[in-house]
Parts: sequence; C-alpha cells; structure tokens
Amino acid sequence: MTAPGETTRLADDPFLPYYAVTAVLTMGYGSVFTLLAEFRSEFGFSESGLGLIASAGFFAGFVAQISLAPLADRGRSATMIRTGVALAGVGMLGMVVADELWQFIASRVVFGLSTGAVAPAMRRLLIVRDPEGIGTTLGRLTGFDVLGFVLGPALAAALVEIGGLRLPFIVLVVADVLLLFWVGRLELHSEATDGDKQSILTLLRVPKIQSALLAGVAFFLTLAYFEATWSLLLDDLGAETWLIGLSLSLFTIPMIILAPRGGRMAQERGHAPVVGVSVSVAALCTVAYGWIDALWVLLFISLIHAIADAFTMPANQVAIAQASPPDQVAAGQGLFSAMGTLVFGTVAYAAGAMYEAEGPELLYTTAAIAMVVFLAASLVRDRTASTQ
Repeated sequence: MTAPGETTRLADDPFLPYYAVTAVLTMGYGSVFTLLAEFRSEFGFSESGLGLIASAGFFAGFVAQISLAPLADRGRSATMIRTGVALAGVGMLGMVVADELWQFIASRVVFGLSTGAVAPAMRRLLIVRDPEGIGTTLGRLTGFDVLGFVLGPALAAALVEIGGLRLPFIVLVVADVLLLFWVGRLELHSEATDGDKQSILTLLRVPKIQSALLAGVAFFLTLAYFEATWSLLLDDLGAETWLIGLSLSLFTIPMIILAPRGGRMAQERGHAPVVGVSVSVAALCTVAYGWIDALWVLLFISLIHAIADAFTMPANQVAIAQASPPDQVAAGQGLFSAMGTLVFGTVAYAAGAMYEAEGPELLYTTAAIAMVVFLAASLVRDRTASTQ
C-alpha cells in the first residue's frame, strides 16, 4: 500500500481489476441513452415511456444503495458484488428479449439494483484495504466509472449499426457473464463490523457528512442540468450532431485523468478548500451557458467546467469516507450515491421542461444560484463542525 501523498502508477495499482469491474458495469448503465430513439422507432413508445425506461435504473439504484449498502459493512461485500454482476447480466438479457414497455422498465430496474449493490460494496472494499490512499483510489474508481458511462453509449451506437437494436445488449450480456467469472477469481472478502446495529440514516447526524452531502447536491445539480439540456443548447446554436457527441465525450476526459489528483488533494488539504474552489468555478461556467451564444466559447467553458468537476466528485467521496464511522463505511458511500441518484433523476427531468418553457438564461442562472446556495451551506456546516 502507499503512504499518504504517495501514489502508484495506474499500471501498478493492485486495484486495477476492481476499477475495471466498475467500468464494465457502468457501460450497461449508459448504453440505453443512445438507443432511446431506436426504441421509439422500433416499438412506438411515447416520450414519457422512454423517460421511464431511462430513469427506472436510477431510481432502482437509489433504493438499492440505501437498503443494501449496510450489508457490505456486515462483511457481505463479496456476495453483493457477485450478485450485482449476475443481476446486471439478467437485466441486459431482459433488454434482449423485451418487446413491451413494462419489460424494458423491469429490465432497467434489475440493472439499477445491480449497480446499487456493487457500487457501495466496491468502495468499502477499497477504502478499508488502503485507508491511507483513499484519495487516489476513489479518484481512479471515479475515473473508470465515468469511462464506462462514456464508452457504453459509443459502443451501443456502433453495434446498432452493425447488427441492429438487440446486438448491444447481447454483447453486454456476454460481457457480464465473463465479468462474473472474473469477479469469482478476485479477493472480495472484507471483515464484518457492527454496522448492523446502526441505521444508515444515523449518518445524516454527522456534521462532516452533512457538509459533503450539501456539496454533493451542488455537484449533481449542475451535472443534471448539463446532461439534460446540453445537447438542446448546442443544437439551438447550430452545432452538428457529431459535435454535440464529441463535446459530451470531451467533457469526461478531464474527470478520467484528474479525478485521482482531486481525491488525493481532498485527502491532504481537506474537503472544504477543494470544493470551495471547484464548485464555485462550476457555478460560473453554468451561468455562462445561459448568456453566451458563441458556440466555440461555450465548448471551451465546458472543458473548464469538466476540470472543476474532476475535483469535486472524488473530494466529496473522500469526505464521506473520512467522516463515516468505521462500521458504516459502505453505508456512507451508499448514502452519498443514493442522494446523487435522486437529485440527478429529479432535476434532469425538471431541467428539460424548464429549458423548453423559460429558455437557457433562466435555467442556467437558476442552476448556478442553487449551486452557490448549497455550496455556502456546505462550507458553513464544515466550519461549524470544525469548531465543535
């Protein structure tokens, strides 16, 4: 293991196979977004039905992370990860054979349960094995998480062109089966704690966790607004479809590269100094989206925004890990992810409607103000906790 402030090269990181598991699972999460238009053409689903397909996985993940994360603190990380990977395969198989709306929704629910089981268990596993290096470890895990989310839609789009609508899900079923054999060879055991004696909701009384959750809301707000309306904004400014897709891919690159540094910085310098700067920068970028109509300037601003987010996300995860009691490490990670899933799913739905009704100026200005409010609350709570 590494000493504080010391890092290993990614190729030498003993947790690389664990990062890869996360990336493969997240590919399935993101792949469906590329195919929604295909579902409408093939099956005649309405826009509201497509929204249910897209959002079902998020809300299932929310429920799973709240209810299942404490099991990892009870020493069941191995069972959760292996069961989660198996459920991912079942969910993808459901997408292969489904032809009615409820079947697609049910398949997404199963897949959401799988990722909700794996994510907190995986984070706890890595945190307890290398507590001195959680900044780099959680940062790299975040990077691979984002990488999978980006590769999934790209892979799905390519496979549809090659073999039709079902082929992406067939490939993902095969990938999940192979992944299940792989995780069967990984060391996934973690010692049990007394986490079964505590409710996950008791974490809400921990001041430092409150601070990180408030900063997390600010982060997921801007992410939800961005994901839900960015393509609409660029399209209104005359961008070609290929440029919109490229801009979304480029947005993820800084997070993949810089997230380990962001996590390490939060571990060394503290949560508040990192998110105080990164969320403020992201808020300035967000308000700019509504008032600048020069396409290439907006693309440049989005890269600055991406760099800021690369520090915010792992900093929040590190803060949750450091503030969680030893017997509730997984519960803390599950609580944070569940909160993010809930905020993302809710705000992303509202953002599209607000964009159409009010336009980008009000939408992005409102988002930036909300981010600043939640950031200020986070910093105040952190300072209050530090003086207690």
